[in-house]
Amino acid sequence: MSLYTDLLRPALFHLPAETAHTLALAGLSVSPPRLLRTVFGPQPQRPVRVFGLDFPNPVGLAAGMDKNAEALPAWAALGFGFAEIGTVTAHAQPGNDKPRCFRYPPQQALINRMGFNNEGAEHMARRLAKIKASGKWPAIPIGMNIGKSKITPLDAAAQDYATSYRRLLPFADYFVINVSSPNTPGLRQLQDRDALTAIVARLKDIDATKPLLVKIAPDLSDDAVREMADLAEETDLAGIIATNTTLDHSSVPTNADQAGGLSGSPLLARSTEVIKILRAHTPLPLIASGGVMSASAAREKLQAGAALVQLYTGFVYQGPNLIREIIAAQTD
Repeated sequence: MSLYTDLLRPALFHLPAETAHTLALAGLSVSPPRLLRTVFGPQPQRPVRVFGLDFPNPVGLAAGMDKNAEALPAWAALGFGFAEIGTVTAHAQPGNDKPRCFRYPPQQALINRMGFNNEGAEHMARRLAKIKASGKWPAIPIGMNIGKSKITPLDAAAQDYATSYRRLLPFADYFVINVSSPNTPGLRQLQDRDALTAIVARLKDIDATKPLLVKIAPDLSDDAVREMADLAEETDLAGIIATNTTLDHSSVPTNADQAGGLSGSPLLARSTEVIKILRAHTPLPLIASGGVMSASAAREKLQAGAALVQLYTGFVYQGPNLIREIIAAQTD
């Protein structure tokens, strides 16, 4: 019997999706890491070194699960080899109106239109400083996913990203520029060459020592994906995350569809195709995110050229055992 899939998931899935998310984070925030390791087992080991960082295993938590670092010490205890916090913005913001997150169990999918709801970079920095001071900082790489505040106009985006970057520099092992969420108006326009170049240049002027990555959308054309790879090389980025959620809802019944980004199994094929396109075009390290719902899906991503994989929807549906299944499949 699986504690998560047989007991915890049925209870959580009786609740609205965002309520369950909030409740799960609250529980993890007060759960001693030692207890989590006792319940779910030790962290699986399959060390890998990527963009100068050592990862105990290649399975990470994707951005969006822990936007405010509420449960930071828990992720290593659950077995993750790294965790990406955020998306965080320079200004605190409530996000879009509720309800804004929806489950689709028959499709093994989620749709969300959260809208970068977070407490802001300053609040995040204060929380992270307290965790550091407490001695509970996890022994895994921590990524920081940063986005544009909704109130900031597009022509001021570089400064907005810079505000978050400067404030959070002491706490992150790597940073991710999120210009691909479909839930902030106009954000995906920042994937354009001039806009993204300006953001990268502004951040590197502040500090060029931390690995800096960009997260791209699966809805880009193949040619646009290649152009993003070229741009990443030209601006000396450390890697690319592929992909964010999709606006292609063709897998969702029309009468149940909702506005927002779709994640989960329906995203697997396209996000893996983006990894293949990138790998054929650039030697930069790639992190695969999108549709990793099983060990076979993770294997598909790694064989396509990814160095690391990330879970969000897969973790919602399968829980911590999925991390161990992925690592076991890689060591067979």
